[in-house]
Amino acid sequence: MSPALLTDSHIAGVDSVAVKIAHQNGFGTRAIHVGSEPNPETGAVIPPISLATTYKQDAIGVHKGFEYSRSDNPNRHALEETLASIEAGGAYGIALSSGSATTATVLSSLGPNAHIISVNDVYGGTFRYMTKVAKINQGLETTFVDLENADDDTILAAIRPNTKLIWIESPTNPTLRLIDIPRIVSLARSHPSSPLVLVDNTFMSPFYQSPLLQGADIVMHSLTKYVNGHSDVVMGALILPPHHTSLAEKLRFLQNAIGAIPSPYDCWLAQRGIKTLHLRMKTHGTNALAVAQALQRSPYVEEVIYPGLASHPRNKLAYRSLSPHARKFVDSYNRIRRSGALEDADEGGFPFGGMISFRIRGGAEEAERFLTSTRLFTLAESLGGVESLAEHPAKMTHGSIPEAERAILGIGDNLVRLSVGIEEVEDLVADVEQALLAATSPLTSSRSSVSDFNVSD
Repeated sequence: MSPALLTDSHIAGVDSVAVKIAHQNGFGTRAIHVGSEPNPETGAVIPPISLATTYKQDAIGVHKGFEYSRSDNPNRHALEETLASIEAGGAYGIALSSGSATTATVLSSLGPNAHIISVNDVYGGTFRYMTKVAKINQGLETTFVDLENADDDTILAAIRPNTKLIWIESPTNPTLRLIDIPRIVSLARSHPSSPLVLVDNTFMSPFYQSPLLQGADIVMHSLTKYVNGHSDVVMGALILPPHHTSLAEKLRFLQNAIGAIPSPYDCWLAQRGIKTLHLRMKTHGTNALAVAQALQRSPYVEEVIYPGLASHPRNKLAYRSLSPHARKFVDSYNRIRRSGALEDADEGGFPFGGMISFRIRGGAEEAERFLTSTRLFTLAESLGGVESLAEHPAKMTHGSIPEAERAILGIGDNLVRLSVGIEEVEDLVADVEQALLAATSPLTSSRSSVSDFNVSD
């Protein structure tokens, strides 16, 4: 896989001799062009959809790179090239049928009776697979550690001789805890077991955070979310750096052997979504910052959790964790803000993805009234689409986590999670403010039950 699309540019040297240097195109340019080269047969600028399940061979074993669509497909191949290019530091992209299938494939690769360390505030579906599937089927043992606050000795003490992987989400789902990825990588490398470090980068997308540049061995995405961005594809992916060729081959073998592959059409849709990822993520971030600031001003809100807020205790870590291209965007945004051109100039902060969690004053009743009073934030699971969504983690996405453990993690009845879309920011702020007001006045809002049955993100 090509990690970047390179072109040549020329500069004049001191003795007027033209010197050729390599120019690496920016994030948005790679997102649009890598894997989407014009079709050599027709000149089409968008890759065609290849629905074929099998491919002609000119002789036994002599073909054009494709034999059977489970093993490889032109649309999946193109998408994987794009993913390897936009995840900074990536060389190998592997697309799978869902985020959950991606989790299953990684954990299957560890073999029987392995031990892993996972951040304690992990997505409920990942927790479910680790504790109720992999534990039973392959004897996997998982130690859940507060990787945000635990000291070095505690983390090192949790690593065993058979520890093969440390699983990180940062920010975590749904309490947006931030993990210092280079610190965890350093601890992993210092231990004789030297476990791999995986980062689920779904919440940040390849635009805002580049874990491979911070030393991670594997980056995971639920492509369903920001990468596709249009709430019409279920898919997952793994991206690995150049030095992990053998691991990439092992995971690709499992991709083929297990057969948890995405359809050509879904790959085509996801690649289409990637072309606007840089534009969408900038708007998700600026909108989310404005909504977070509005929530912070509200008397009806107990706590706002958005690492981009200047008041967030790990705001400096949030800034350090930004990818090079996101930092360039954030710095430019802050220069404009300091000039007084933006209304939030006095409140500070910076765009840091589109996810916000907050605790409404009250409990489950107030949270549900808020969720059923919004006009633009749709009450639904999942996240990362162009439209704004809102959900109740304790009863929806994280219901598979036992209540006592949810309480320890801070996933209480008054916690609400927002996926801030790319609508007009003034409309989103107004919607949140009117829903908060309605949540304090039972007669002004309709009621609907929130299901305890949890199957998605």
